[in-house]
Amino acid sequence: MTRSALLCSMPAVGHVGPLLVVATELQRRGWSVRLLTGANYRAMVERAGIPFLPLPPEADTLDGVGAGEEERDRGLATINRGVERAFVEPAAPAAAALENILRDEPADVVLHDMTFLGVQTLFSRPSSQRPLTVMCGIGPAGFSSRDTAPYGLGITPLRRPLLNRLRNRVLGVTAKAVLRPVHRSLDLFLAGVGAPALDGAFFMDVLSRSDLLAQFTVEEFEYPRSDAPSHLRFYGPMATAAAQPTPAPAWFDDLDPALPLVHVTQGTVANTDYSEVIEPTLTALADLPVQVAVTTGGRDVESLPPLPSRAFAARYLPYDELLARTSVLVTNGGYGGLHHAMRHGVPIVIAGDSEDKVETSARVQHAGVGVNLRTGRPTPDAIRSAVQRILADPGYAARARLIGEKIALASGAAGLVDDVEAMLAARG
Repeated sequence: MTRSALLCSMPAVGHVGPLLVVATELQRRGWSVRLLTGANYRAMVERAGIPFLPLPPEADTLDGVGAGEEERDRGLATINRGVERAFVEPAAPAAAALENILRDEPADVVLHDMTFLGVQTLFSRPSSQRPLTVMCGIGPAGFSSRDTAPYGLGITPLRRPLLNRLRNRVLGVTAKAVLRPVHRSLDLFLAGVGAPALDGAFFMDVLSRSDLLAQFTVEEFEYPRSDAPSHLRFYGPMATAAAQPTPAPAWFDDLDPALPLVHVTQGTVANTDYSEVIEPTLTALADLPVQVAVTTGGRDVESLPPLPSRAFAARYLPYDELLARTSVLVTNGGYGGLHHAMRHGVPIVIAGDSEDKVETSARVQHAGVGVNLRTGRPTPDAIRSAVQRILADPGYAARARLIGEKIALASGAAGLVDDVEAMLAARG
C-alpha cells in the first residue's frame, strides 16, 4: 500500500522551501505527497513536481504580515499583535481546510511548519484516530525549558545553571502576563477546534504536541535543554537547490584573493529598504582594505545606493562559489541563509530585531559564530567594528567551520523520512 503525506506550510518562502525538500524525498521513496500552502507558491510547489493544495484566502496571509517597516513587531509588548495576526487569526480557517482535505483523502502523516497552528485540530482526537504529526522546525526552537528564556526575547542562557534557571522562571511569569492576549486568543482557537487548552503553558508549547519535533538545524546551533522533549530530533538544514544555476557576474573572477571578501545581503523578503543593513555596511567598509559583494535578492542593481570602489553588486550570485571565498557575512538573519554560511564556515555579523530574528541572532551569539548587533538598523560604526572584530579573531570562523562540519554529517530529509517510516511501522 502506498503511504500518503500531507505537508502544511504557512505562505512564506522560508517555510515552503524546506518542506519541499522533505516532500521531494518522500515522493522519491514512492509516497503519495501533497503540499498545502498559499496561492503565491503554486508555481514553486508544482515546479518541484509536488501536487499543490491552496489555503483558503482567510489563512493565506503570512506574506502580507510584517512586510513593511511599520508592520514589524519587536519585544514582548508588541509580539501580541504580530503573533495574533500572523498565526492565530489564520489558524481556524487553516484547520478547517486541513479537516476537509483529510476527510476527502486521509493521510498517514501530516508534516507542518512550526507556525501552522491549524494542525492543532488533529489533537482533538486520540493519536490512534489521527495521522502521525511531525512539527518541522524551520526556525529557532520555541518550546519552553527551564534552561532558556521565553521565546521572543532574544536572551541567551547564562553560564551559571542555577542563576540561569531562576532568571528564566521570573522571565516566564512576566512573559505570560505580558502575552495574556495571545494566550487568550490561542485558547479560544483551541477550544473552537476541540483541542486541549494551554492549561498554563507558554503559547509556543503547543508545538510540542506533535509526535515528532524535527528541528531543521544541528544541536550545536540550538540552546542546550536538560528538559528537552524526548521526541525532539535534529536533522540539519533542508538545503534547497536552485531551479537553475546562478551565473557569476563578469566582476566575480576579478575579485582580489589577497583582500578579505565581505558579503552583505538582506535576503529576498526584507530587501525593500536598503538603509537597514546594506547601505550602512557599504558606508562602514568603504575605506577598509576589504571587498564587498552585495546581493539585492532579486531587485534591480540600479536600485542600490552608489557603490564604493571595492564594492560589487548583483541581483543574485552563485552562492556556493561566493561563500567559499567569503570572509564575513553581514545579514539580517534568515534561518536558511545562516546555515548556508555556516555550511561553508563563514562567520556572521547579524542585524535582526523582529521577534523571530532576535531569536536567530541570539543563536549566532550563543554559538560563537558571529557578532549580534542587537538591532535591525545598525550604524556604520557598529558594522565596521563587528567586521574588524571577526577578521581579527579566527575563533569565529573556527566555530562556524565546526558547525559546518556538523551540518555536513546531519541526516537531512533522508533521516527525517527514515524516522517517520519507523514511527509508522511501530504504530502498526
